[in-house]
Amino acid sequence: MTSSTSRPDPTLPAEPRPGRARRGVGVGGVLAVIAVGTIALNLRPGATGVGPLMEPIVASFGQGATASGILTALPCLAFGVLGAVAVPVGRRLGLTGTVVASFVLVAIGLLLRPSADTFGMFLALSVLSLVGPALGNVLIPAWIKQHGGARVVGLMSLYSVALAIGGSLGPILAVPLAGPGPEGWRESLPIWGLAAVVPVIVWAVVLTRTGHDFPPAPPEGELRGSLLRSPTAIALTIMFAMQSMNAYTQFGMLPQVLTHAGTDPARAGLIVGSIGAWGIVGGLVMPSVIARSRHVPWICAGFGVLTVAGYLGLLLLPGVDPFVWATVLGIGGLAFPTAIALIPARSRSVVVTARLSGMTQPLGYVLAATGPLAAGALLDATGSVAALLLLMAASGVVLTVAGYLAGRNRIVDDELAR
Repeated sequence: MTSSTSRPDPTLPAEPRPGRARRGVGVGGVLAVIAVGTIALNLRPGATGVGPLMEPIVASFGQGATASGILTALPCLAFGVLGAVAVPVGRRLGLTGTVVASFVLVAIGLLLRPSADTFGMFLALSVLSLVGPALGNVLIPAWIKQHGGARVVGLMSLYSVALAIGGSLGPILAVPLAGPGPEGWRESLPIWGLAAVVPVIVWAVVLTRTGHDFPPAPPEGELRGSLLRSPTAIALTIMFAMQSMNAYTQFGMLPQVLTHAGTDPARAGLIVGSIGAWGIVGGLVMPSVIARSRHVPWICAGFGVLTVAGYLGLLLLPGVDPFVWATVLGIGGLAFPTAIALIPARSRSVVVTARLSGMTQPLGYVLAATGPLAAGALLDATGSVAALLLLMAASGVVLTVAGYLAGRNRIVDDELAR
């Protein structure tokens, strides 16, 4: 048994304070499906719906490519910084309570963002609208494990697929939902605020059944030590960072690349949305591939190679239909569901799994934010789309190496024990 004087591991959940937690009556299967589906659909479109409208948005505030880079990097920064406080907030409010409270902020931020009259205000409301997704990235999988019962695998598949669908809907619908003229983007963005009201209502109902549902701490005695001692943990973090860097640069800046090449803005949004749609396939397929294949390192490295090929194709073969290169980039983007699936696959202890997730996602997202910032500054300084594509192709090379190292059959627990 754990000594009463032992210090708890700060990376692990703590038991709810007596008198605050109460046992819920349980979440039924239908309600769990509705809850997971509605929240996953709303974790991404508020962020990904900005990309196809980026040029008129920044032009409305008298800004340029650097501002585009900041807005493109913002989701990664928010997911990294705010995601790091998800566990303390969840401990205080409960898993379900945190989702409800954070998505109230999301709805407010998304509904008010189009009324911003300065770039600073638009940026602040964008941060507010990312609070829920940042916390949800960390807590929704934990909620599924806590309340899913025998439905955990099915709910995780639903979560992955709905997350990809929501991410794709943002860029696909951004331009069609916009009004005419340079300020038409103000009619498109609030749609996602209205959509965010739905999970608030659903999860408020769930809250009446769960109460304070943050899980108690597991027994101590599991492996300690910095994850920086684990080569696999480092490689997995870099793999996650490079893929996220590419994903958010694609969502934020690839529409501009395509429109500068003569693609209609609505079609550019559709093309970028098709890249994210490949995540639906990845969410369904990659967990099984990782569990069964003996060639995971080469598969992971292949995603990086495809990423390089997609950018070089856009640069060197502009006459080819950009949907072809979007498909190549989309398959390369399967690195994201693969990295998520590798977190439990490359760890043994539940505690190490939790710690690995806590390092890979927040730190990975912060590192990922450097890509859009660098891309925006480079585009602002040079005006060269070719330089931007070469920069992103170079990130694909890093993804290739990190993916191979993360995919090797190594267990983080064993690396820590050494």
